Amino acid sequence: MPLDTFNGHGFRKDLVNMLIELKPAFIRFPGGCFVEGQRLSNAFRWKESVGPWEQRPGHFGDVWNYWTDDAFGYFEALQLAEDIGAKPIWVFNNGISHTDEVDTSAIKPFVQDTVDGIEFARGAATSQWGSVRVAMGHPKPFDLKYVAIGNENCGKQHYQGNYLAFYNAIKHAYPDIKIVSNCDASSKPLDHPADLYEYHTYPHDARSMFNNAQVFDKTPRNGPKAFVSEYALIGEEQAKLGTLLGAVSEAGFLIGLERNSDHVAMASYAPLFVNANDRKWNPDAIVFNANKVYGTPSYWVQYMFRESSNGATFLESQLQTTDPTSLAASAILCQNPQNNKTSLKIKVANMRSDQVNLKISVEGYATSNLTESTITVLSSINALDENTFSDPKKVVPKRSPFQRAGKEMNFIIPPISLTVFDLL
Repeated sequence: MPLDTFNGHGFRKDLVNMLIELKPAFIRFPGGCFVEGQRLSNAFRWKESVGPWEQRPGHFGDVWNYWTDDAFGYFEALQLAEDIGAKPIWVFNNGISHTDEVDTSAIKPFVQDTVDGIEFARGAATSQWGSVRVAMGHPKPFDLKYVAIGNENCGKQHYQGNYLAFYNAIKHAYPDIKIVSNCDASSKPLDHPADLYEYHTYPHDARSMFNNAQVFDKTPRNGPKAFVSEYALIGEEQAKLGTLLGAVSEAGFLIGLERNSDHVAMASYAPLFVNANDRKWNPDAIVFNANKVYGTPSYWVQYMFRESSNGATFLESQLQTTDPTSLAASAILCQNPQNNKTSLKIKVANMRSDQVNLKISVEGYATSNLTESTITVLSSINALDENTFSDPKKVVPKRSPFQRAGKEMNFIIPPISLTVFDLL
């Protein structure tokens, strides 16, 4: 570990800067299957991950088969979220692992453990667990407003009963906290209360990924909001270690989420990081080794969508195409917080293997500064091109001036690409 870390909090500056570049609205931790454990005896325990690092027992992450010293613990995750200006979303174990479960009749100690965890994050300096936070050097409470009860546990025998025990206890003690259910409500209503529900998707086929956001087109709007907390194209054939094709398929998916942004409250690619010397899952957004880091094409898609959750306004638009399963587009209006300039951002994802002649017609918006309008394109020679340590910028967005901005514009969209027009 380097001595000079981000804010002195133990994280490599180059890795944290990769996160900051995405302008993240939230960070979800500590997982994932890591929260559950293959067995409950090896599940993540937040109380064993706080206090002095050298006194933490660590544990065996039996889902991914590695020992962790838990130096990245509950406190560090809350602190990292605060350092990068993101909201923390704490995912905790609800008495269920991949292979064993706690009966609802015996779940009370787990519930109390979770309430203690919220007190650690938000409690007064005089409280039992708030005082532990203060002793670790953080007198001010963390801004914990979201928690998720378990991970992918909806179908388990005791999830429903356990969930309600956690839900009722948390809402009683902290009524302002938003609670996330593992159960998918995109096609049918939940049978239990929740503020948000999780939706995970890991297709192996790029076309399926591209069109998967249609799942929310007909979802009723009178229930909890959707949290797309894990998504990615996976598989050796098309995704490999992170290809352009996979990234563009995910861009089409995200455009669909923008279209349903009245219902989809949050979305996050997963997994976020991978150590190149210990790959357990592919692909991932950010790849690192002992002294280097690069973003996969999927990371750069996130980068190109980073304004979508920053107070942007989704605009009504129509894409006239004979191939809607290969071409997707959206338009948003966003304001730069630094100079208050408003821009019209048009995104076009093209899954076709040939270029597309695109005509853009704009009504009700006049460009004020043609010299500052830009076009950014993510593309490459081959659809399966990837970034590597030896060539970390092989597939990255390329920005150039777009001086043809106006009410009527014509442009050639490259094959297998994501194009973003920024009209000022």
